[in-house]
Amino acid sequence: MTADAIISAARSAVGTPFKHQGRTTRIALDCAGLALYVAAENGVDTIDHEGYPREPFGGLLEAAIDEQPGIERVFDMRPGDILLMRFSVGPQHLAIFTGTTLIHAYAVAATVCEHDFTPKWAARVVAIYRFVGVTHV
Repeated sequence: MTADAIISAARSAVGTPFKHQGRTTRIALDCAGLALYVAAENGVDTIDHEGYPREPFGGLLEAAIDEQPGIERVFDMRPGDILLMRFSVGPQHLAIFTGTTLIHAYAVAATVCEHDFTPKWAARVVAIYRFVGVTHV
């Protein structure tokens, strides 16, 4: 799989309404649902978790990502990576990094959206994850 394929899958979900625990593109997604959709579109095995709170706390989201079989934590940010982000308390949000923008299911926007990766958004990044086997061309 390529970074372009990851980004293309994420972009295909732009405009999908936001819904907590949403898992169906074009119907409803949350940030975890978007990451799971992108993984599935690229043949990556994942484990879905249900019943989590709208604002995960106590490291729940980070622990769930760390146990994913097809995703690994990395320390250099590249296009196609999944960013774990914090808004107020602990890590509670996921986004796909394109190199210059973010694609994410954003409750404030009520949709899956794409926008610039500004310094404000960069400051929210807690950890970086990459799909195992992704190539950057």
